[in-house]
Amino acid sequence: MSRTPDLVTPQLLRGWRLPEPAGGKDARGSVLVVGGSTETLGAVLLAAEAALRSGAGKLQVAVPRSLAPVTSSALPEALVRGLAETEAGAVRADAADRVLDLAQSAAAVLVGPGMVDEAQTRELVERLLPELHGPLALDALGLAAVTADPACLHHLDGRVVLTPNPTELAFGLHVDDVEDAAAGALEMADRSQAVVALGGATSWVAAPDGRLWRDESGGAGLGVSGSGDVRAGVVAGLLARGAEPAQAAVWAAHLHGRAGERLAAQVGRLGFLARELPPELPRVLSEVDL
Repeated sequence: MSRTPDLVTPQLLRGWRLPEPAGGKDARGSVLVVGGSTETLGAVLLAAEAALRSGAGKLQVAVPRSLAPVTSSALPEALVRGLAETEAGAVRADAADRVLDLAQSAAAVLVGPGMVDEAQTRELVERLLPELHGPLALDALGLAAVTADPACLHHLDGRVVLTPNPTELAFGLHVDDVEDAAAGALEMADRSQAVVALGGATSWVAAPDGRLWRDESGGAGLGVSGSGDVRAGVVAGLLARGAEPAQAAVWAAHLHGRAGERLAAQVGRLGFLARELPPELPRVLSEVDL
């Protein structure tokens, strides 16, 4: 496999344009975001808004049942569905059938933001995978099933994007630390036959066929709670619009980074919040996709 990375620049992206939006909201795709718990609803809200800000036309959100009313209030653009939950307020594995029903009308599915029960989440994803046909993005604890068995995604023929942070990638590779981020991303992409979008000071996107991209946009301010949820939401929104998985991951890395740069200039190098990133995304999209 090639390990020579392509540097992500606006010029590269303009030569790899996103599907042109046409028609109404249905033409831009529907995204389903599955996640949350009574302690981490914010992760779902961040990812869901980012998906819409990236150009997806319709939004469904599936959260623990007790959180559905507040989620509907916080996301007036979304169709919100409640899922079976544990006593601790996490999504239960037996909510899989409900999620699959919702996924039938979705152009892309994101599973993982804000999920907190590893065993339940892993079983949920394991139940979903045989029936999902992609495009699919897995984030945070949504990666647990892949950590246990990377081959669980092989039947999806590369229609999956994984969005780990460096710690999650290390878990996935069963090592204490990933010393070479690019090599680690490529290894996980090869094992899982999925696109791996690795966040960090430098973002790496690795495809199963050995293609590799490096994105250096962003800055230290993006190292803040919720930032990764926004990036995962951008990936899902672009998948819903019809971008192929590697394209969605590469564009998401750059849009996320450029949004951080805009906030660094407006607010300060450090101290801006993840919730401030999604409103910047349409502006960055307009700048890049001239």
